Amino acid sequence: MKQDGRSADGSAVGTDLSGLAVETAAQARTYLVAVREVAAGTAPEAALPMLLLALSQVQGAGARLGAMVDVVPAERFEPDHGPDPDLDLIREGLQALLTGVDEYAEVQDPVLTGEVVRGSLANDVVSIAADLSHGLRHHDAGATTEALWWWQFSYLSSWGERAASALRVVLALLAHVRLDVDEEIVMEAEMAALHADSAADPVG
Repeated sequence: MKQDGRSADGSAVGTDLSGLAVETAAQARTYLVAVREVAAGTAPEAALPMLLLALSQVQGAGARLGAMVDVVPAERFEPDHGPDPDLDLIREGLQALLTGVDEYAEVQDPVLTGEVVRGSLANDVVSIAADLSHGLRHHDAGATTEALWWWQFSYLSSWGERAASALRVVLALLAHVRLDVDEEIVMEAEMAALHADSAADPVG
């Protein structure tokens, strides 16, 4: 690996890792902006599509981290920054927005137990945001390898699974919204469209 300098944590950083850190940080910021907009509730009709895009994009960034070799920082001390009030506000906004559809059922560990447990979409979205934010603190402080180590570790241990579960739930909700339509309503809409076409293009 080509070495081109050292990060603020004192570890050598290669060009490839520096680029990955910049890309991951950008994806983390995009995700945080998206979930804040959704939680604000200003466009509830766009909430599911926005969550679908945000979760899909951040999953792609996480997959790159999970597929690569382990990142090893110079130090492995993780300071406790305490609760983030901004994330609490996001959780409250999402819970209000997702009233009635926030909770879901999932298999806790499909490999070892197969036990079905209850999950919360709002909690998943915020848990991912918390892990990404923690990595951003390292990245913004110039601790590139520490940031990558945290994002990679937390992806494999926490937010990767939460993102996968949340993405599946959002996709299921969006599919129900788009596909579970009463046949009579669909027929009425089709008839109205046909009559509108006939009126706009009279014969003779």
